[in-house]
Amino acid sequence: MERPSYLVGMQKKGYKIESVSTGSHALKQLKKISPKAIVVDAASMRTTGTRICSSLKKESNDLPLILILSEDTEKLKNVEADEVLVLPFTLQKLTNRLDPYMTIDENKNVVQGPISLDLEERWLCCNGKRTRLTPRLFMLMEALMRKPGEILMRDELFRKIWETDYLGDTRSLDVHISWLRKAVEADPRHPELIKTERGLGYRLEIEKPKRPKKK
Repeated sequence: MERPSYLVGMQKKGYKIESVSTGSHALKQLKKISPKAIVVDAASMRTTGTRICSSLKKESNDLPLILILSEDTEKLKNVEADEVLVLPFTLQKLTNRLDPYMTIDENKNVVQGPISLDLEERWLCCNGKRTRLTPRLFMLMEALMRKPGEILMRDELFRKIWETDYLGDTRSLDVHISWLRKAVEADPRHPELIKTERGLGYRLEIEKPKRPKKK
């Protein structure tokens, strides 16, 4: 099987990668190492990856799993993956999906910039301020933190968080966003972290630290 080109790019970016060629080898490797995430490249294996994902999730349900599919794969239902990417995609898109999982520490916190979210107790911390979130606010904040820099479409957010296909009135989403802004923004009326993309949805904007210039 040909080695996917994105592996080289990821290694150049500093990711430590353990690559195996089959699902059974992946299961064996899981017992030897403790990865922060799994990428199942079903496209290169010419399969849908559903059985592999199911087996890996049974072995380690808490481990984030990203599934890569070929462009001609039919839409899958009930696939056991946290993220699904369809070829073609850029290396940056893959790392954008992976990075939120790389920032989960041993205390089960997701960290993005100044924001820390406790995945077990639902505490949201930002710049010294600590807020206990309701289940719905927690789901909304986690969705934003999982995909920093990406626009989350309001209809998709509403379907996911409110678990409904009725989109006649989504103003409650805006209300919940305003509550989150009160928890993380220095000035909620002029948000710097949770941005509104008019006509589209919302985006978590985290400024990446600038690398020091080489002398």
